[in-house]
Amino acid sequence: MKVNIGITEKNRQAVAAELNKLLADEHILYNKTRNYHWSIEGPSFMEFHKLYEQQYTLLAEVIDEIAERIRTIGHFAEGRLKELIKLASLDEPEAPTKQSEQIANLESDHETIIIRLRKLIKEFDEDYKDVGSADFITGLLKTHEKMAWMLRSYLR
Repeated sequence: MKVNIGITEKNRQAVAAELNKLLADEHILYNKTRNYHWSIEGPSFMEFHKLYEQQYTLLAEVIDEIAERIRTIGHFAEGRLKELIKLASLDEPEAPTKQSEQIANLESDHETIIIRLRKLIKEFDEDYKDVGSADFITGLLKTHEKMAWMLRSYLR
């Protein structure tokens, strides 16, 4: 299908490649959050069980939105797990059951994504002339900032 939205194919392809890398990291963070939801232990079990459920539910929506953005600009979203793992920059270590370790790990991953999103906003807008994707990424930035803040609040 030919896409004519005022962005060159080369630029759309570059944006889609970056979005697929982001999609991979979002999958890792989703799976990690879901795993922590299943493996949490301790006196605040129910509170963290619910917090993680809220966060992985939101991350599932983010994943879908990223994939749909990739399709919107005329490319395919990566959905094969083995390829997502290759594209991801986040790591998936053994799942700790200690609450503080889980929270610190998730907070760190959100902050890694936040830093990357800030870079992509500028790159998408200035280098690839894709204001729509830059705006889309700005929304994701706000989502990750809020999720990181909620996690960080438990650590301080």
